[in-house]
Amino acid sequence: MSQHRALRIALGVVAVTVLLGGGCRRRQSQQRAQAAAQTAERNGDIVVHRDIAYGDDIEQRLDVYAPALAHQQPLPMVLMVHGGGWTRGDKAHAPVAGNKVAAFVPRGLVFVSTNYRMATTPPDPLLQASDVAHALAFVQQHASEWGGDPTRVVLMGHSAGAHLVALLTAAPSLAVAAGAAPWIGTVSLDSGTLDVPATMGRPHRELFDVAFGNDPVVWQSLSPIHRLAGPPVPMLVPMLVVCSSQRQEPCVQGEQFAAAARTSGSRVTVLPVDKSHAEINADLGIASAYTDAVIAFLDSVGAPLQPVATP
Repeated sequence: MSQHRALRIALGVVAVTVLLGGGCRRRQSQQRAQAAAQTAERNGDIVVHRDIAYGDDIEQRLDVYAPALAHQQPLPMVLMVHGGGWTRGDKAHAPVAGNKVAAFVPRGLVFVSTNYRMATTPPDPLLQASDVAHALAFVQQHASEWGGDPTRVVLMGHSAGAHLVALLTAAPSLAVAAGAAPWIGTVSLDSGTLDVPATMGRPHRELFDVAFGNDPVVWQSLSPIHRLAGPPVPMLVPMLVVCSSQRQEPCVQGEQFAAAARTSGSRVTVLPVDKSHAEINADLGIASAYTDAVIAFLDSVGAPLQPVATP
């Protein structure tokens, strides 16, 4: 069995279950943190540091996957934000970390997967975006401990997590307020929404009502496309917007977001992918044109992966 396949299996075992609610995940996170907080384990050529605290709340925890071998230069980093409708999900869920870690870390990238607070009722996406920003600041401050380069961090998120990283990218002042320094790029993996008022104005799943409520003013404050103009800091971070071509709205919103961002001089690329919403997350890292396109974006913003080692 290859090391990469063994790692994917190990990650799946670590994930155990998809947690169904914030309170349930808090209990599991606390048990896991008490048992293995800030410990390191080795899976082949990857060292894993689990449940590192970036804040006081038990949900403010992150996992770091770093190459086991030392490198001459600090390595680029990805900070991954899981999805789950703003109310559930976990940093260790296999589709969040598994294939991405197995593909990227052995090629010289430090991969960080973070949780954020979801136990509030109703959920608070602005608080969650602030948590992601604080996690970013923490990763930048501690990057050298894992062999990472604090000046070469890429934000990545899927679904609700993609909405959160898009919101920070559109309104970088939110990240500045949390103490984060500029990052080099953002990858949005089939965002839950990039235009909240448009989403709320069409037939939609109940989870959007739970997350965004019924106040149009709140909708705009949480809408990445409506935050693009600032103030006080305009968007300039390059961004890759991956969207499922199997559903119309994500790609339409992606193109609209890209057009609006380009008016401020920002570089936004929209990548339609013929995969389901779940597959866009789980399949990233598996050899494919899709994975190659994401790797090409990482390279373009200064986070290149090292060539695959040949026997």
